[in-house]
Amino acid sequence: MIILKKILVTGGAGFIGSNFIRYLLNEHEDIQIINLDILTYAGSITNLADIMDDKRHTFVHGSINDERLLTNLFRNNIDYIVNFAAESHVDRSIQDSLIFTKTNILGTHVLLEVARKHGIKKFIQVSTDEVYGSLGKEGFFTEISPLNPSNPYSASKASADLICLSYYKTYKLPILITRCCNNYGPYQFPEKLIPLMTIKAIKEEKLPVYGNGENIREWIHVIDHCRAIDAIINYGNAGEIYNISTRQNEMNINIVKKILQLLNRTEDLIQFVEDRPGHDFRYALDNTKITKELGWKPIYDLESGLKETVVWYKENEKWWEKLIL
Repeated sequence: MIILKKILVTGGAGFIGSNFIRYLLNEHEDIQIINLDILTYAGSITNLADIMDDKRHTFVHGSINDERLLTNLFRNNIDYIVNFAAESHVDRSIQDSLIFTKTNILGTHVLLEVARKHGIKKFIQVSTDEVYGSLGKEGFFTEISPLNPSNPYSASKASADLICLSYYKTYKLPILITRCCNNYGPYQFPEKLIPLMTIKAIKEEKLPVYGNGENIREWIHVIDHCRAIDAIINYGNAGEIYNISTRQNEMNINIVKKILQLLNRTEDLIQFVEDRPGHDFRYALDNTKITKELGWKPIYDLESGLKETVVWYKENEKWWEKLIL
């Protein structure tokens, strides 16, 4: 008799969440996934079109702030929670920060409380490298680096991390926190750097680059992120934080130039614009812990991963064109 792992994935219609569910279904037979998503602007059923008929996947339209709905879902004897549900775009958090508090902090707290009441094998809180704040030109953040968020988005994620850790320390809820560097890949809503620049280059529009474009980010293909979370579900230890990173660092302007080269566009499409408030200079994570303790390492390099991603956006114009109308 096969015992199925029952996993509640919140935010599973978004970029990383939908890729994660697809990855699990491809890699594991012994799972049953409940996918809870409120379908905000960045989450869409179309991201799940190829897996909606899979009997191992059940989609539920709803919010992690809805305690009654969550209580009903837990009657399915859920084993694991992977919490992707979040407002995640820094620019939007600067313009309208309250929804970030409601979803990222309060929503996570509601989810924790329901999990505490019903019991859970593991609760994976998907966080971000941005909770650490900005780095100078050298060094790396480790899992014990102090939290120093620079904007409402990263502050809301840092707050959620602290609430999660309090539930581990106070209630012994088996919390594991992941902090990943910048993701890229298919199905990413075209407000983030790589899909935005790719689509604008395809359309031969101006590519707006903040400041001088020399801000540095560490990049990971979304499938490598999914693989890391899978490893943490299976082998990670409760109460631990795991940085997920690749050591593949690049200035934003160089990413933009690479996209233009891949699409045979000229650099005169680049348009430097006023920098955004609280724009962190550099993020970089030390991934020693996850590589040594869990045996995970990335399989994508930035050059091939970026090329594959740009090709995906070229071939899937029908997916993104309705998102930018």
